[in-house]
Order: sequence, then structure tokens, then C-alpha cells
Amino acid sequence: MILRDLISSLSPVTITGSLDADVHAITASSREAAPGMIFAAIRGTSLDGHRFIDDALAAGVTAIMAESAPPANYSASAAWLHVPDCRAAVSSLASTLAGHPWKELSIAGVTGTNGKTTTAFLIHHLMKSAWHRAGLLGTILVDDGETVEAAKQTTPGAIELCGLLSRMKDNGCRGVAMEVSSHGIHQKRVSAIGFDACVFTNLTQDHLDYHGTLDAYFKVKADWFLRLADNPLGKKPVAVINIDDAYGAELAASLDGKMPVIRFGFGVHCDFRANNFRQSARGMEFELAAKGKTYLVRAPLIGRFNVYNLVGAIAAANACGIRPRDAIASLVDAPQVPGRMENVGNAGGATVFVDYAHSPDALENACRTLRELDPRRLITVFGCGGDRDKTKRPLMAAAAARYSDACVITSDNPRSEDPLAIIHEIEAGLGGKTFRSIPDRAEAIDFAVQNSLSGDIILIAGKGHETTQQFAEESVDFDDRKHASKALRERAQTISDMR
Repeated sequence: MILRDLISSLSPVTITGSLDADVHAITASSREAAPGMIFAAIRGTSLDGHRFIDDALAAGVTAIMAESAPPANYSASAAWLHVPDCRAAVSSLASTLAGHPWKELSIAGVTGTNGKTTTAFLIHHLMKSAWHRAGLLGTILVDDGETVEAAKQTTPGAIELCGLLSRMKDNGCRGVAMEVSSHGIHQKRVSAIGFDACVFTNLTQDHLDYHGTLDAYFKVKADWFLRLADNPLGKKPVAVINIDDAYGAELAASLDGKMPVIRFGFGVHCDFRANNFRQSARGMEFELAAKGKTYLVRAPLIGRFNVYNLVGAIAAANACGIRPRDAIASLVDAPQVPGRMENVGNAGGATVFVDYAHSPDALENACRTLRELDPRRLITVFGCGGDRDKTKRPLMAAAAARYSDACVITSDNPRSEDPLAIIHEIEAGLGGKTFRSIPDRAEAIDFAVQNSLSGDIILIAGKGHETTQQFAEESVDFDDRKHASKALRERAQTISDMR
């Protein structure tokens, strides 16, 4: 595409140099820079792309896009595009270069602290059931309609995101379900994408190491809805909001009269309202009142929090054109989301669940859900990540202590911090609860499984689907699910040998 045509939608932009060259790609990495490309000098959290402009020029890029004007003596052949917000400009240009694929897709975005992954998985399942092919973008997987691969990050950067959406469109997908992280919103990764449904699951303490305060964290998420209300990019987005959550209720009220809002939850003012929730170890059922009708919903998931995920998914699918009756019929065989309250097996009458819960609210929900299954004892194995919000460590401990009979404190992803120091901060919140601290995660899981009794439930929380553990100098292969399965096999063998 000719540079002049590509940047025609950018405003404001100050241009130095010729706009007649051909451009085929954008990059924010000077290592990828080459002729025919625009180098975007993005100011990151640790590195400033403006420091690498000379490297990009040496690589022969066609244009520089930066938040500063060119030097007074600038004489390179590359055009210089001076913009006020490089991240927003990258999103806009990436979408234009990809041909705005989102225009031909029904896109449901899911944001919130907890439930994003499960809700996105469920919407993807509903879309595939209705339309055969649909895309998925999120923390665990990327499904482009033909191939499935592990995700690199929850919400990809704008350049990669537009490329993936283009692939999904070309592969015959009619819809896309995607997680929209607060980082992704704040860094303008989705600012040039039009959505059909925007789901808000809830908001609890998380990512304060990045956002600073809970109010700032909420504002980032709310701004996504407000920007789409002000500039829907040619679509008619519907906000799908859990109003049982206090922040959700505030958000819904702020959007009234600005965009269509579907309120969901258990409350009487919900447009999609759940009632009469019942569950067993095999799944759940509840009644759903929506659009003047009542439906019976059955799904192979457990936990009251999953009722919110299911109802949010049904409402979002409806906003994308799928009838509630059709959506509900397909939930009977809803998928098990990897590492989300995943039952990995049992031995000697003890059952192990693995869950990604890594915030106080998520851990409390997970523990409460398993307590409702009436175990002989609930044993919770968990830790907290290093180089992340330290204030939630005693809160995580208090959440686990509230519902567990015993806790095993261990390492999560300690990163650059001392694992023992993290564990000590967790221990401060346990009160008088029985606990054992075992820094090695494998040993902690083994201890919990080998010391369990018939009728016990063991919850291994914090890492869920993750397949590595991050330390200061390295990442090592480690999967809670695989190690728990191994521990269960060893326990079963021990029981067999004793007979």
C-alpha cells in the first residue's frame, strides 16, 4: 500500500519527507526493521522505541513513526510521521494494512478480573456450534478456525492481533471470541477494532503493580466501553455487564443512553437473570429468564461463578446474533477449560482440582465452590507470583483459610523475588489455620496428595494451564495438572501395594 493512502486516516500527523513509497508492514522492533516497513517508536514500560530509531533507519525502513519531531538536521530518505500517540496510530495503521478484517466478523470481547478465559471459551463454543467456524484469542489458546496453538499473551499487540483476525476471516470464521486485558486496553492494542459485544465479568484486586490503584484499574476497563460508545467504528456494540458486581453496576449506569446494555446476574434488575442454581461434582443446572422466556440451562461446569460466565456468554452470543435457545442447547457439551476448575483425577477417594485462581476473589470463589461439594477436608495448595502486587499475598492467604481445612503454601512464579520471602508474606494472612510451607511446588503437591484421605478434595491454585515456572534466571517446565496426575498415580500404586 502506498504510504500516502495508508496514513490518510491518521489525525493529527505531521509529515516530513515523501509519502510515495510502498509499505507492506509495520514493526515496533528495530530487529525486524527492513525496507518497505514503518518503524513505530513505541514508549514501553521498560524500553523507549525512540532510542532505536537510528537502528531502524540503518536497516532501510520506509518510514519512522514517532511521538517526537525529526531532528533539525534530519536528512534520511525515510519519511518521518510525528504523531501524538504512537500506540493508537499503530493500531489504526495495522487495521488498515490488514483490510479491517473485524468488519466482516462478529466479535465478542471479554474483560474483567476473573472469568475472562472461561467466558471467552464458552462464547467460542457457542459460535462454533452455530456457525461451524469461529476464532478464539485469549490467555490459553489461539484458534484461527483451522489450527490451534498456544497463546503468547492474553491480548496480542495490535499488529499481531490484526494479522490473526485477518487469518480468521480468510479461514471462514464468522465470529471471534477474545479476551481483552486491561494491559491491552491501556496500551491501545484494541483501539482500532470494532466489537459487536463487550462483556464485563467483574473487577477485584489484581494488576495493581501496573495500574497503581483499583480505581485506575477500573477506569481503564470502563474507558474501553466509553470509547466504543463514542466511536463504534461503524458497528453497533452491545455492552454485556454483570451488575451483581458493584463496579459492573456502576459501569452499566454510566453507559445508559450511550449504547445498548444487557445486564446479567442473579439480581431482579437483570435482563438475563439466573435462578435456582444447583450443582454436583458432575455439573450444574439453573433457570435463565431472558427476553420474556424462561430456560433450563445445564452445563458440565461447577461453581456459582461459572453461572456468571455461562449467562454472560449466552448474552454475548445473543448480541452477536445467536438465539438464547440455540446457545443453551449447545452448552450441554460445553468444553472443559484447561486449568479452570479442572478435575485431574482421584486416587484412594481423594480428588484433585487445578484452577488458575491467582487473585483473592478468585481463590475464595474456587475454595467456596469445592467446599459446597461437601468434602471430608479441603486442602488448598497455592502461592503468589513474584514481582507482582505484594498487597494481595496476605489477602490470598485469608481467602484460602476461610474455606480450607488445611493449606500448603508453596512457590508460584517467584521470578526475581526470594520464594521464601514471598511465602513469609503469605503466611501472615493465615491466622490460626493449619498449614505447611514447602517452597518446591512439586514437593508441595506430592505432600498434599500423599497425605490426603478418602473423601478429601485438593485444590491446586494459581497456575492453572501454565506449563512453566518462572524463576529469576530461568523458566523451567512445570505443569500442575501433569504433576498432580503423577502424584495421584503414585498414591494409587502405594494403596495397591498395601493391600
